[in-house]
Amino acid sequence: MHASRFLFFAILLLTMACRTSKVANIAGSSKFDLNQDLLLVQYDCKTDVDDLHSVAAFATLISNPQFANINYHAVAGTYGTQDGLYVPPYDLMQLVFGDNWSDANQNFDAAIDSTMKRVSKVLNENGDIWIAEAGQSDFSAGLIRAIQQTMSQVNTKDRVHIVQHSDWNEKVTDQVDLLYAKQESHYQKIPDGNTLDNGTPGFRDPAFTQLMNHLTNKQLVKTWHVAIDLSNTYNGKEGRYLNKAIKTGGLDFSDFSEVCWILNLSEIRGVQDFFLQYAQK
Repeated sequence: MHASRFLFFAILLLTMACRTSKVANIAGSSKFDLNQDLLLVQYDCKTDVDDLHSVAAFATLISNPQFANINYHAVAGTYGTQDGLYVPPYDLMQLVFGDNWSDANQNFDAAIDSTMKRVSKVLNENGDIWIAEAGQSDFSAGLIRAIQQTMSQVNTKDRVHIVQHSDWNEKVTDQVDLLYAKQESHYQKIPDGNTLDNGTPGFRDPAFTQLMNHLTNKQLVKTWHVAIDLSNTYNGKEGRYLNKAIKTGGLDFSDFSEVCWILNLSEIRGVQDFFLQYAQK
């Protein structure tokens, strides 16, 4: 009798474990696949200049041989309802991404269309879409609507993954779009990338002024010079947000934390550690 009960509970626990595992997989627990998935790096550029540093950080990562072949597309101007002036990132975006980026600031609909060309190709080849949300989710909501309208066979809840690190970004997203993005994608809210020891690397360091000592790649030196010059030009100007870490000569690429989460780079701890691991060739 006791043996029968033990066997019954053992089978019951095994069944529950299998069901739990299945639910986790449906919820989007899969990892980014370097061979078939697409990474969208989206920057609001309004009104904080930290996005410029985040672009340069992404350029640093893809200069490393480990991530040189990653399939990605960048989008600038993915802002929401916040007030304030735009931070023009054009020189930096062109330098880092060439023709591989879309401009949602100049033309939202055209940016959706150009991004969809990359997205539809990947989805048709059984890849997933991963969005590093360095800003608000208004553009992501528009993109999901476009996928559902033109590719009705795609379950966006399983195939589109959004990663967001900022409470403020969520607050200044159009709330209809935010709810839609959360309901129609695998939406992940992660700890704030400005802070150390909370589960994300912590990429805001006002005291880090030794950047050029860590760069050996001439193109990266140029990229960071452009990013820093642009951020100094617009930081706190004409009512834009004043980023104090950047004002003091430090770095802030906290919006890069989503990329690290997607690529499972959990071992990074802080700004200097990132450059030690990925800026050296």
